[in-house]
Amino acid sequence: MVRNFAPRTKNNVQIRMKKFGATLFTVLLSATVVAEQLPSASFSYFKYEGKDKRFNRQIDQMHQYMNPVISGFYPDPSVCRVGDTYYLVNSTFSYFPGVPIFKSNDLVNWQQIGNVLDRESQLPLQGQLMSKGIFAPQISFNPKNKTYYITTMNKGIPSVFYVKTKHPEKGWSEPIQMKRGGMDTSFFFDTDGKAYVVYSHIPFGGPKYDGQLAIHMNEFDWQADTIKQKTYELTTGSKCIENSKFIEGPHLYKVGKYYYLMCAEHGTLFNHSEVIFRSESIYGPWEECPFNPILTQRDLTDHHRLDMVTSAGHADLVQAKDGQWWAVFLGCRPYEVDEKQIPVADFYNTGRETFLLPVRWKDGWPIILEQGKAIPTIVEKTGMKNSQNMQVTGNYTFTDVFDNEKLDYQWLFLRNPEMSFYDWSGAGIKLKAKPVSIYQLDSPAAIFYRQKHTSFYAETELMFTVTDEQQLAGLVVFQNEKFNFVMGKTMSGGETAITVMRTECGQTIQLGSAEIPDNKPVRLKVEGDGRYYTFSYAVGNGQWQTLVRNADGINLSSVKAGGYLGATIGLYATSNKDKHE
Repeated sequence: MVRNFAPRTKNNVQIRMKKFGATLFTVLLSATVVAEQLPSASFSYFKYEGKDKRFNRQIDQMHQYMNPVISGFYPDPSVCRVGDTYYLVNSTFSYFPGVPIFKSNDLVNWQQIGNVLDRESQLPLQGQLMSKGIFAPQISFNPKNKTYYITTMNKGIPSVFYVKTKHPEKGWSEPIQMKRGGMDTSFFFDTDGKAYVVYSHIPFGGPKYDGQLAIHMNEFDWQADTIKQKTYELTTGSKCIENSKFIEGPHLYKVGKYYYLMCAEHGTLFNHSEVIFRSESIYGPWEECPFNPILTQRDLTDHHRLDMVTSAGHADLVQAKDGQWWAVFLGCRPYEVDEKQIPVADFYNTGRETFLLPVRWKDGWPIILEQGKAIPTIVEKTGMKNSQNMQVTGNYTFTDVFDNEKLDYQWLFLRNPEMSFYDWSGAGIKLKAKPVSIYQLDSPAAIFYRQKHTSFYAETELMFTVTDEQQLAGLVVFQNEKFNFVMGKTMSGGETAITVMRTECGQTIQLGSAEIPDNKPVRLKVEGDGRYYTFSYAVGNGQWQTLVRNADGINLSSVKAGGYLGATIGLYATSNKDKHE
């Protein structure tokens, strides 16, 4: 029986909703498949441990921090400060709930306080590819009405919208649609009470070459929640690189007599960068920074440097209470670089992560990092609080036995889940073997945890009675529908077995199989070490048995698979394991 059912309505139409964090999900009685009729997979725990050499060093936690400050698939960071508190949000694409929100008092020690888009009415994701969904949320605060705003885009619909709240920890409004706007919207609230929205769009008159975009701006009437019709074009890209491409991720700031317009440029792969412009009028003309790009790693030629970071960009600036400026931005930690490809290709399974650096000013321009310098792992900083091990970076162990009424905020679903297939009413979590596979553009019975380290291991214990060859329950290491691994208990040739399947470009092959008894619990483990993954199992309290050693995990790299995601590790149950779109 699924726990946390609320009283039924008088008409008995609606069953109780089950909490996910602070949110209630409605499960309709008219579900296509009655979950109670399907076999159930019971997972008694999930354990994850990070083992990166990068983090295996001692630092002075009161005066130093390590990058990334939020590791794993947390891309496109945006930050704002109100008083002594900082809030930060990230993209989630077609995972649900959408947009994790963190808070901190020092920009280093972050605690996730929820997910902004935690209702299906806010975030419909049905049928969307994994790299659709939520793009580049931006968080800002309007002191005139003491309201927080988050602008974003649900690309699969498409829909450009914002949500707002007076209290970030108490939930966010339903989406308010924008009639004007494009990709990577961002609000700016000026000191005179006026407000503006900037975004990436096709240039007036069309692009002059492939990949040229422009930054447009409209006035925003925050009292009426409307975007004014007149559109201004602020820039069509920098001149620091020939034929500037994909200018996006814009943010406006006001410092002294100048307005500053900061943007990401040249895509989110190896050539990614950050550029900035300024003007004494918000309508322009805009002067380009002579030091552009103010952040990049594309000019570094040592592709074997220690603690290598690539693809830096998509930044946001914030001023601390002491006057110091800081930048949050995305970066990637590759385990392998192919220098022969043009442009250079780097491979990472942890996705785009959140980094932090101090900003220095030169001749009235903010510089995040001087050109030719590598992003440092260890950075000096004053005014930090004691680290509380919030499990967002560094090497740590995360264990979940699912004994809490609220599912941990770090767990994710693919698209919009049907909660009648999930039950964590006692020890562990039960997943009904829904007839939906991870290969489909649907929401399988599965929950996912981000791979946050290049070297890690994850394990679980499973009880599952298999009755036919389409049933499977176990672990999945997931990039998207066509690039993944599945390790599960199933039936093969009429016998109960553990199998490991690898999928690349939609083609699935079996890497290993071993018969096991059907009536005993089985432990499953996946270990990642850069490009390679090892899969092991143990029956009952027996010894670990390696089933597949050093499977090639380059299929989990977003550079190989396409899109913008990092890998996740999932607990999974299906009664239609071979179903492909």
